[in-house]
Amino acid sequence: MANNVLLRAWLLCGSASVLAMPNIGHAQAESGASQTSEIIVTATRRAESLQDVPMTVNVATGEQMAKLNILDVSGIQQLAPGLELTNTTGRNNATTLRGVSFDPDQGTGPSVRVYFNEAPVDAQTVYTALYDIQQIEVLRGPQGLLRGLSAPAGSITITSRRPSFDAVEGNIQGTATLRDGYNLQGGVSVPLSDKLAFRVAGLIDGNRLNHVRNVNRDDQYSRSRTESVRATLGFRPSDNFTAYLSYQYLHAKNRQYWQAIGEGGHPGYIAGCVFDAAACGGNLLVPDTSVSSGPPLDVRDRRSVTEGLFQRDNKSHLVNLNLDWDLGAVTLSAVGAYQHSTLTSHYDLDYGNAVPDYIGASYVKTPYKVWTGELRLTSNNTEGFGWGVGAFYTKQTGTTLFNQRNDNFLFPVSIGSMAQTGLGVPPYLPISTSVTVPVDTDTLSFSGNLRYAAGPFKIEGGLRYSIMKSTQTTQMGLTMGPNFLAPGFATQIVIPPYEIVPPHLQKHKSKPLTGGINVTYEISPAATVYAAYGRAFRQGSTGVSTPAGITDDLIATKNEKTDSYEIGLKGTFGERRWNYSVSAYYQKIQNFLSRFNDIYWESAGDSRHQGIFQFNYNGDAEVKGIEAELSGRVTNDWDLAVNASYAHARYKKAMLPCNDFDGSGVPNQNGPSTVQGTGNVSYCASNGRLAEVPDFSMSANTELRFPMGNVVPFVRGLVSYRPGFTSQKVDYKYRSQTLVNLYAGVRSGETGWEVALFVKNVLNQQRISNIGLGNFVQATSGPLGDYNSGYRLVTVTNPREAGITASYKF
Repeated sequence: MANNVLLRAWLLCGSASVLAMPNIGHAQAESGASQTSEIIVTATRRAESLQDVPMTVNVATGEQMAKLNILDVSGIQQLAPGLELTNTTGRNNATTLRGVSFDPDQGTGPSVRVYFNEAPVDAQTVYTALYDIQQIEVLRGPQGLLRGLSAPAGSITITSRRPSFDAVEGNIQGTATLRDGYNLQGGVSVPLSDKLAFRVAGLIDGNRLNHVRNVNRDDQYSRSRTESVRATLGFRPSDNFTAYLSYQYLHAKNRQYWQAIGEGGHPGYIAGCVFDAAACGGNLLVPDTSVSSGPPLDVRDRRSVTEGLFQRDNKSHLVNLNLDWDLGAVTLSAVGAYQHSTLTSHYDLDYGNAVPDYIGASYVKTPYKVWTGELRLTSNNTEGFGWGVGAFYTKQTGTTLFNQRNDNFLFPVSIGSMAQTGLGVPPYLPISTSVTVPVDTDTLSFSGNLRYAAGPFKIEGGLRYSIMKSTQTTQMGLTMGPNFLAPGFATQIVIPPYEIVPPHLQKHKSKPLTGGINVTYEISPAATVYAAYGRAFRQGSTGVSTPAGITDDLIATKNEKTDSYEIGLKGTFGERRWNYSVSAYYQKIQNFLSRFNDIYWESAGDSRHQGIFQFNYNGDAEVKGIEAELSGRVTNDWDLAVNASYAHARYKKAMLPCNDFDGSGVPNQNGPSTVQGTGNVSYCASNGRLAEVPDFSMSANTELRFPMGNVVPFVRGLVSYRPGFTSQKVDYKYRSQTLVNLYAGVRSGETGWEVALFVKNVLNQQRISNIGLGNFVQATSGPLGDYNSGYRLVTVTNPREAGITASYKF
């Protein structure tokens, strides 16, 4: 059946893809040109033809994003196979590329760096408001030379539209869907003189995010509202000098509930059984059927069961400066940026409602400021020897505040039955935690590169020397009790804030040397081969609010080093009607940095001190892969392309934190919570995936136009496919996904208006893309077992959604 669905999708799209698709939509219809236009990218910090760049680069223009109604960053992953963009809770935007994953909560640099107008930015901010975009480039493979911050998997560069010095121009686009979604965005440029120009752009967006309702909060939907405005001033006093200064304000408010599937569960009933076990068949506890975690739920129910609010508020200010000064033989370039963001979160830590009538309230406030500056001097010659030098500096400061409940449950009984005992205390030791995490990190780096070009041959290499410093401390204060059922806590105990990170783990300083070398040879004007080597680095981190009494390896991670080797072939054929590329790569990662969620731990020598925590950890890994893409034109009015990726990313004989409740040596939650061995957590040997993604993925895109005088009707199709796979990490077999989006509309052949109807996820496939290991549980310190919610937490693809989009350019 899955094969038939995929076949129909391919027949629909012809054989298409998109991110490498040339910008040929409206221009082709008007000109009737038979050749594809040249794709220009800035992946190497120089404007070059995509065919000449010695790396795999996927490109999407703002026009392409508008055509495919891509209103947020999650739509980009449908255009670039092997790129996964996830956000399970509304606060942790994560990017996976070439099978290499990242969790923002792990406190390290991301595996894929994001740059906005050439300055590094936080993904949480730039992903939230995607509008008035000129071009997005996805650079695959380790990045350790050309830009200031290193990354093991790649980089994503986003360039906003700049003001025009020549004429007043602008655009506006509105979208509405049948699932209460709306999006209004646009921008206008005004030349103030031949030397000064101004552009202002804005966005208002609202949608249901993951389309999940909460059964315990009046069936309330997840909901998002985003407002943003950007102003850009362009200054061009001469043909040799340009400068652009922009300011962006963003306010996003998300209420995103976490979906659950399962039969639900009941806590124990304690009132009669503990005091008269015979009345309960000899059992100390029986299920309290008067309360439950929630009803039986399936994937298509799209329901959450948390009792508390899940809400995140993001207010960000972003200032960006770019200038280029052509001095003849050399060009001096500068980039400056300042970001000031405040992220606040309210959420319920009892994600699966394992304890009915209880809210594990958590409040997090994360204000931070980031200053970035870069200077580069580059020779302008294209033949012979060329060179470039640069200096980069960034500094981030801020103090994160956590206030949350970390109650220690004594036995798995309902709150109501505990009240019936007349003891006057809950089934837990109340613990309130207040945590302060000052952030102070900075990176200073210097880079140099040389290149030599002679006819069809070009070689380029360089090094970047970085000095990375960070101070990572955590101060925690506790209020515990009272509860006379917990020995020693008959009265409340208050512990003032104290430092929980050992002194020898508080300061990190690294001086990595990264960079690479590549060789390019133009076999003919229509074909180029290349070979490349790259090295990247990520500094380890210290965990935030880690439990007391655990070993150093669970508190701080080691530094990560990456070496990558790649070969590729790019070219055109069919009288330049078609573009193609194919590449193969091998990547070795020493001490890959990752995060392991919901791991059961016990404090050394005292099993009463236990719980669930998210630990950062290292493990060696390897990645092997192949990528290929084909794009072009069947006729002047029919565009086709295909893009595929295979990435075999695996740990290599790594020992990693896990839940191994039955002692089998593989991740599982079969039985009561326990730690195998003598450590604070269980460890499992792993040769498993680095990310919860399949090895293979493919995307497709096509547009067919029917010119009729002054109007051009059209149909478009977008398909993305990923096969099913089995995950050892979460003991689950993921199903295959075939997402099909269809568009049909009409646009003017002369002026700039367009109206289109669309249906996203035409097949209405609602597939699990992320799932927790076993049911969500709340551990207890007593001998009667844990609370079991009866639910697994999941992330599911969005359901079918239809809508209309109208746009106008002038």
